[in-house]
Amino acid sequence: MRIFIIGDVFGRPGRRLVEEKLAGIVREREIDFCVANVENAAAGFGITPKIADELLATGIDVFTSGNHIWDKKPIIPYLAGQPRLLRPHNYPKGVPGTGVYIGETKKGERVGVLNLQGRTFMASIDCPFTVGMEAVEALRKETPVIVVDFHAEATSEKQGLGWHLDGRASAVVGTHTHVLTADERLLPRGTAYITDIGMTGAHDSIIGSDTRIALDRMILQIPNRLEPAAANLRFNGVIVDIDAGTGRARGIERIDIPFDL
Repeated sequence: MRIFIIGDVFGRPGRRLVEEKLAGIVREREIDFCVANVENAAAGFGITPKIADELLATGIDVFTSGNHIWDKKPIIPYLAGQPRLLRPHNYPKGVPGTGVYIGETKKGERVGVLNLQGRTFMASIDCPFTVGMEAVEALRKETPVIVVDFHAEATSEKQGLGWHLDGRASAVVGTHTHVLTADERLLPRGTAYITDIGMTGAHDSIIGSDTRIALDRMILQIPNRLEPAAANLRFNGVIVDIDAGTGRARGIERIDIPFDL
């Protein structure tokens, strides 16, 4: 089984890449199941129901997210009724939506997806290690193929969860920092790991935003409104090959594809 996990889709440039290029990648690389982090899809902050519906129509099987999922208020009731849009599972009980989804490939093979959020340099929500292991063990009763999106800031915390879930999840991939890392590997017990799968959007930018606006904000310390950049569009993510019978990863490949639109 081949699963494509797409790095943070940032603003309109990232959405255009998905809308115009995803089908070709899926066909050429023989992808069976597609996951995408979309918490920055609406101008870099959050996602709207309209954008979610448009991206679902591109063939993505399930969306993951992170701390920006709450930025557009209309998405909150949408979360309650759309199981294919996940929010981090370790938010406290009572938060709308869910962080767990079980989908199927066209061949009928089941895929579990879990979304978690880190706590280092981020909100102090429930423990991703405890909540994550409990969720993975529950998913393993349904399928051995489990993909975890860990939306976290600290590289050490991301590596920690990878080792914590080694042999229990098929893949643990990091999102949130928007910079594609070069540490993809197979852990000893069969879990594919990478610290961050990068960003799908404009890479002549500061993590997706216009460089001049972002620099003014950093240098002048005035909270001006960030806007998505538009140049050097790239598709980031990973393709993970997984044994559908055992759930063990057999390979992980970094994806960094430039496109002109």
